[in-house]
Amino acid sequence: MSGLRILGVALLCAVLSGMGLAQEQAEPATLDPEASVIEDRMFGGSDIELSLSRGVPHQVYTLSQPNRLVLDFRDLDTAGIDPEALSRSARLKSLRFGPLRPGWSRLVAELARPMVVAQADMTLDEGSGRARLRIRLENASQEDFDSRAGTFRDPAWDLPDTTASTADRVQAGQGPLRIVLDPGHGGLDPGAEADGTTEARLMLTLAREVKDMLERAGGFEVFLTRDADIFVSLEARVAKAHEIGADVFISLHADALEEGVARGASVYTLSDKASDAASAALAERHDRDDLLSGLDLTGADDRVANVLLDLARLDNSPRSKALSGHLVQGIRNAVGEVYKHPQRQAGFSVLKAADIPSVLIEVAFLSTAGELRKLRDPGWRARMATGIRDGLQAWAAEDAATSRLRRR
Repeated sequence: MSGLRILGVALLCAVLSGMGLAQEQAEPATLDPEASVIEDRMFGGSDIELSLSRGVPHQVYTLSQPNRLVLDFRDLDTAGIDPEALSRSARLKSLRFGPLRPGWSRLVAELARPMVVAQADMTLDEGSGRARLRIRLENASQEDFDSRAGTFRDPAWDLPDTTASTADRVQAGQGPLRIVLDPGHGGLDPGAEADGTTEARLMLTLAREVKDMLERAGGFEVFLTRDADIFVSLEARVAKAHEIGADVFISLHADALEEGVARGASVYTLSDKASDAASAALAERHDRDDLLSGLDLTGADDRVANVLLDLARLDNSPRSKALSGHLVQGIRNAVGEVYKHPQRQAGFSVLKAADIPSVLIEVAFLSTAGELRKLRDPGWRARMATGIRDGLQAWAAEDAATSRLRRR
């Protein structure tokens, strides 16, 4: 666990244990703009001081590409607060508050240069009950920033409420194929940006067009993890696929490179190495009944949960890889070009469902001018949607034919 994640764990645990009374109060905390400030230090780094009506659970971390500082708050009312008005900093820019999920809000600040969280603490005034959050940012190299960047996650805090698990679905060619399309990013997280265009909005447009293409083709039920420019957490996206009993999960993205030019789509599946780490991490979740559709793991110890997850992946991993291959072929036939190594693997969080064939499609590179023109072209997007449809149809036929052999 990195130093930043340890810091995030310490922050959240300390606040939850030391300020637990805050959760029992009906009224959310408020932020006092007059007593809050964000400013740069003369010889490098920046300081953030936020004055709150009371202490609240929170977490602080950084993200890269682009470099950002993120503050998540529970039970903090940010309505009507303009974070830009709090700032005298030239190193923190594009500050914005927004809702994260019911009961949670988020502050995102794009960093003009790499800075890491050197200190973050919340102090209470016993007399007034007010709280002061102080965050100290220190200058860092990009390499150091990247090594520390990453989302701290309490595994359960941002998941939707579920009262029952969905039944396990065996894809056997009978009935419509249930597809979950996941337009990447959204809301406070716009993703890659180029020439006034954001990855989040482009992928939402494409997802709607793919949905329409699949539904007109017949044989598909299609759901979107988001149908507006809103933030949806990574785990909530996977949880939604479980809730509706998805047969396939497809996440749509448009990458951007800091340097160089790249062209063509690529399709990612979860890497074997990440699968092992994902199994260990998922086994620690509190709501274990959300890990495998139709299988309640509540009360199972880590060893049992790990074994069940590994067994699920023995069946699911080759299915995801086969899906990747068919999608690559469908996209190549439809648009005429794919990335030089189109079938790839990575540890993307949205691919970590143990029991749903899952892929992430990088449809194009937003940072390449020619690729950006394609992404803005409705005709090109229609061909991409056709390729995804053709790939899904080919995979569904093959997967249904082999389903009986797999179950043996």
